[in-house]
Amino acid sequence: MTHYILDARSATAHFPGIGRYVRNLTAAATQLLHRAEHLTILWNPTDTTAWDPSPLAGAQVTILAAPVSLFDLRQQWRIPLLLKRRTAAAVYHSPYYLMPYCPGLPTLLTFYDAIPLRHPQTVSRRARLFFRLAMALSLRATQQIVTISEAAKEDLIRYFPVARGKIHAIPLSADPRFQPQPSGEIARVQCKYGLPQQFVFYLGINKPHKNLPALIQAYAQLAPPTRPPLVIAGAWDTRYPQPKQRAAQLHCADVRFLGPVDEADLPALYAAATLFVFPSLYEGFGLPVLEAMACGTPVACSNTSSLPEIAGTACRLFDPHSVAEIKEAIDELLADGSLRSQLADRGLAQAGRFSWQRSAAETLHCYRHTAITGHKVS
Repeated sequence: MTHYILDARSATAHFPGIGRYVRNLTAAATQLLHRAEHLTILWNPTDTTAWDPSPLAGAQVTILAAPVSLFDLRQQWRIPLLLKRRTAAAVYHSPYYLMPYCPGLPTLLTFYDAIPLRHPQTVSRRARLFFRLAMALSLRATQQIVTISEAAKEDLIRYFPVARGKIHAIPLSADPRFQPQPSGEIARVQCKYGLPQQFVFYLGINKPHKNLPALIQAYAQLAPPTRPPLVIAGAWDTRYPQPKQRAAQLHCADVRFLGPVDEADLPALYAAATLFVFPSLYEGFGLPVLEAMACGTPVACSNTSSLPEIAGTACRLFDPHSVAEIKEAIDELLADGSLRSQLADRGLAQAGRFSWQRSAAETLHCYRHTAITGHKVS
C-alpha cells in the first residue's frame, strides 16, 4: 500500500482560491486512486471556517485532524510528528508554502504565483522579505513542485532558479457547477442583486494588480446612453479604496460595487452578464475567466501572464496597461451580438478542455514518481 498525505489545512475562508483548489483536487483524486494506494487528508478542526473533508472518508481515504494553523510556529514540529506516526506514508503534499520545513517525507509543493515579487507595490517590504524566506525554505524541503500554469512555472524559475528541473505545470479547472444556467436561476440572481437585463461584469478582489481603476476609466469613456452598468463583485480589501475613488472622480454612478456575493449565486451571475471583463495585470491562473467561459458568457481579458493560456482563441484579449484597449474591447463586444455569441460558443469549448479529473490524475502522477524516486517527475 502506497500512502500519500495531502495537507488540506489551507482550505479555509482565509484562502478562498487555494481552498477551492484543495477541495476540488482532493475530491477528484480520491476517485482516481489505484487499488494499492491510500490518501490521508489533514485538516484543522479548530478553524471554524475550515472545509471538513470527512464525507470523502472511505476504505482508501482517511481524515486526520491536525489542530495547528499554517501561521503557527508549532506546526514545524507538530506536523512532522503527526506524519512520523503514519509509518507507511510515502509522500507529503503541501498546497501552500507555509508548511513544515523538515517534514521527514518526500514532499510536493503547489506554487500559485509570484505576485509579491512581480508586483511589489501590492505588499509591504516586510511581506516581500517574508515571502522570499518562506519560499526558499519550502523549496529546500521539496522534491517536486506543481505550478498551476506555465506562466507561474516561468516565474518560479525566474525568482527561484533552484526550482528548475523539478516543476510540473498542472492547470486548474472550473468547478463542475459552473455551466450555462436556466433562465429561472438567472432571473433569481437578477432580482436578488437588483441587476438589469444587461450589464458588464467583473468578479475578483480589489487588490492593485487586478487593475480596477483602469477598467473603470475605460468604462467611463463608453457612450453613457448606450453603456450598461458595470457590476464589480468580490471580496473587498479596505486597504485599496482606489476603484471606488476612481468611480466617484469620473462621476460613474452606473458602476456598482456588490462586494462579496454568495458562492451559490456565482454561476448565475456569470451567466446573467452581457460580458465578463477581467483586466488583471497578473494571474497565476485566472480562474474567473475559466468560470465565466464555462457558464457561456463572452469574455474580454488581459493578454498578460497565464491568461492567454486559459483563454486560447475564445476571449477578446487586450493590453491591460492601455485604457484605450480595454475600452475598445468592451465597446466592440457590446456593439456586436454576433461576436458575443461566437465567443460564448468558443468559451464553452475552451472550458471543456480543462477538468479536475485531469488535474488530479497529473498530480497523482507526481505523487507516484516522487514516492518511487524521491525526485522529479519523468
